[in-house]
Amino acid sequence: MTLSKSKHLRQLLVVLDTTTSAAVYAVICAAALVIGRVNIDGWQTHMLLVPVLLVIAPPLSGWAKPTLAGQSLFRIVFEQFRYSLVLFAFLVMVVFLFRLELISRGVLISAVSINLGTMIFIRFFLRWWYFSARVEARENYTKVLVVGSGPRASYYITRAMPNSEWGVEVIGCVDPDASRVGIVCEGAPVIGTLEDIESIVSTQVVDELVVALPRSRLNDIGTIADICAEQGIELKILADFYDMDATVQLDYQNRIPLLSFAPVLLDQNKLLVKRMMDIVLVTLALPLLVPIMVAVAIAVKADSRGPVFFLQERVGLHKRRFRMIKFRSMYVDAETRMKEIEHLNEADGPIFKMANDPRVTPVGRFIRKTSLDELPQLINVFTGQMSLVGPRAMSVRDVNLFDRGIQRKRFSVRPGIVCLREVSGRSALSFDRWLELDLEYIDTWTLSLDLQILLRVIPVVLRGSGAS
Repeated sequence: MTLSKSKHLRQLLVVLDTTTSAAVYAVICAAALVIGRVNIDGWQTHMLLVPVLLVIAPPLSGWAKPTLAGQSLFRIVFEQFRYSLVLFAFLVMVVFLFRLELISRGVLISAVSINLGTMIFIRFFLRWWYFSARVEARENYTKVLVVGSGPRASYYITRAMPNSEWGVEVIGCVDPDASRVGIVCEGAPVIGTLEDIESIVSTQVVDELVVALPRSRLNDIGTIADICAEQGIELKILADFYDMDATVQLDYQNRIPLLSFAPVLLDQNKLLVKRMMDIVLVTLALPLLVPIMVAVAIAVKADSRGPVFFLQERVGLHKRRFRMIKFRSMYVDAETRMKEIEHLNEADGPIFKMANDPRVTPVGRFIRKTSLDELPQLINVFTGQMSLVGPRAMSVRDVNLFDRGIQRKRFSVRPGIVCLREVSGRSALSFDRWLELDLEYIDTWTLSLDLQILLRVIPVVLRGSGAS
């Protein structure tokens, strides 16, 4: 089994990351106590974060893709820096949430900095030790026989052969077509047909069979699997069976292995961190925003008759419907008056947009421009129906009008309060450009992109740029 794909190695590195983080932090706290930077009460408070580290470090380490093979030295440094940065951010959030006044920022910064250096050193040492052992003992390489010699086989071999750090050596290929025996596929000779597999694995050192047959020959996998089972050889199958815009992952449901063709790559560890960020940020923001929300509610109520909040059914994750909450910015008869002004629509898509919409109240015009009408959506975020950052939640009417083709991909993630649209022109954008930005966000989503959008949207909202 190759190092990069060893589940046990990844688990070992997660444990190593976790214990290193907790141990370094404990040592720094003890040193701070000895030199007098914290007193005994402060030291005890600091040590409360050790169990917190043991809980949050494993998923964060998993997010940082703990592996050695296939990673450059720069990539290792980058992954560890990102892990340490997010770890520090979570520790700071815990300190603020639980009001641990005795926690020293200097101790936290010192611990995270030393932890970063320690983990980079450990990664470099393990990488050097393992790959040195691989080079000196080539017989430890995983000997692979590739079944197939067409484009899919070429794709695999061209990526496996140049990367000796994977510990893979392709000894040759077998192909259903006997006329291809003797040719060379990307440096690997075709040494037989499918009928020769049993004799080859019986007489040569073969650790793995990698099936790279075309779809038309997938029925042969059953026979190949029987041979591998008899010989005790691991069988692997290239999972890119279909030319589709999807990420292939292996999932388990009640121990049943399933190939998952996901429209976008959504790592569950990252989604967990994203959800935690939503909860923490909303929890921190709500106490500060409640006075503003109360003032807006009073203004809305005094401006025109009707409820303070506007509830509308929207379409969310995997087309689940939910009630989105906003401050009411229109008169109560806005829906019935829609038919009267629908012909004045200025938008180039199914959504309705009008610069001087007569249905909007005076207060509504102000809270729309400043985005104050969207503050109640924090409740939707807290309950898990929405996220702080994500494609805009669309109404059932709009979805029925535009739901077509690839645009359905937008329902693979939770809708958000803000997205790329809000930092790229807001209402000034065309409908098609709006949808393009939503898809761009889904295809390129990272946690750092969420943070960038949240930071960039603040000055945009304060200036009221692009709002209508």
